[in-house]
Amino acid sequence: MSHNELDPHHARRWTVLGLLALTQLMVVLDATIVNIALPSAQTDLGFSDDSRQWVVTAYALAFGSLLLLGGRLGDYFGRKWAFIIGLLGFAIASAIGGASESFGMLIAARALQGAFGALLAPAGLALLSTIFTDPQERAKAFGAFGAVAAGGAALGLLLGGILTELLSWRWCLYVNLLIAIPAAFGSLTLLHNRAHPDRPPLDLAGTITATAGLFSLVFGFSNSATDSWTAPLTIAALAAAVILLAANVVIESRVRFPLLPPRVIADRNRGGAFLAMGLSGIAMFAVFLFLTYYLQNTKGYTPIETGLAFLPLTIVIAITGILVNIKLLARFGPRPLMTLGMLLGAVAMFWVAQITPDSSYVGLILPALIVNALAMGLIFAPGLVSATHDVLPTDAGVASATVNVMQQVGGAIGTALLSSIFASSVASYLSGKPDTPAITDLANVHGYTVCFYVAGGIFLFGAVVVGLMMESFKVEDPMASMTAAV
Repeated sequence: MSHNELDPHHARRWTVLGLLALTQLMVVLDATIVNIALPSAQTDLGFSDDSRQWVVTAYALAFGSLLLLGGRLGDYFGRKWAFIIGLLGFAIASAIGGASESFGMLIAARALQGAFGALLAPAGLALLSTIFTDPQERAKAFGAFGAVAAGGAALGLLLGGILTELLSWRWCLYVNLLIAIPAAFGSLTLLHNRAHPDRPPLDLAGTITATAGLFSLVFGFSNSATDSWTAPLTIAALAAAVILLAANVVIESRVRFPLLPPRVIADRNRGGAFLAMGLSGIAMFAVFLFLTYYLQNTKGYTPIETGLAFLPLTIVIAITGILVNIKLLARFGPRPLMTLGMLLGAVAMFWVAQITPDSSYVGLILPALIVNALAMGLIFAPGLVSATHDVLPTDAGVASATVNVMQQVGGAIGTALLSSIFASSVASYLSGKPDTPAITDLANVHGYTVCFYVAGGIFLFGAVVVGLMMESFKVEDPMASMTAAV
């Protein structure tokens, strides 16, 4: 039987890649596009500063905790329908969010977006991993997809600034309809459904413990940022996360049809890739959050100017991601590229940690952003390949979901950890000093630099993890199990 007959997607695979990359962009954009819109939404709906971060956290909570379930549902019932339902649900939730008349309505819509995103994102990556089975084509496809995944967050800052300043903060949500609805209709004809051949029963115990454990973990870290690390709710949530996730490990090792089969994460290369994605998610949060604060609050940039300041990051990530997968992966394999990416990430963080209130964008910030973009291109594109390399087609959805879980959980941990460090650093700097605007600016910049140094240390730790945990392999290695099954 020919390869084309084995894979009904094959003839239209590049069109499908465009569709999958566009929807991935939408999901990634949504994690940052509302950041710049938050002040306008807060003024419009009248919610407090303490409540503001939950507009971002509600999305991360639902998305991060439901990803494994979403990935497994796509494996069981077919990724085409998981993808389409995810798109339509995401569009409906975005419309509700854009039309919000209260803070509660906006939070509910953001959580609903996260829930449907948890169905959509792993289905898209799983489709990509099973459609492109030729090693060279697979490298190109994952290069483009990885560039979108890495650059989408930065692009979200630009698009959020443009939409907020020229139209309304509500269009940061409405814009998803312009992507999701056409993509859903295109999917009806472009995609073919392939349900699990055996469709085993869903692992309810594993699903409950994994979902509740991830929810508790993200909630605990998020609550620490607005309350404190010693608050009873924070401690209870983190303790529950440890207990539930430990119980999940025991359950998954014993049940016949686990939600997350141990074989998916036991592989050294996949396990290393998952950890790398999580650690880089923690560290790179500093770039988007604290540089945004610095540019707007310290340097006085407008939302559009702030978004434009991040544009070189997006462009370099896109170029690097594609070149890495087309030229370098075949020659060196993921391990050395990801290790180098982590080291460059540390260089970028230590570089930008030299900022002062008077620092030049061109002289200091732009070069650091370019180095960071090179790092992201070297980490994300090979990381996506490694995370789904040689995985069984029936596990592709849950393996893809695990990549997104690590990114979301890493981002949530980064939000809480670095925000807490920032607050402590600012308070320490201000202690005993006069309360003047100039001193406040210096205190904030001090907080940013401390966070950048911490992020640099996390990148260095990531380089050690990747270097020691992952094994050397080349992308040309035949994916025998996947190709045979497909």
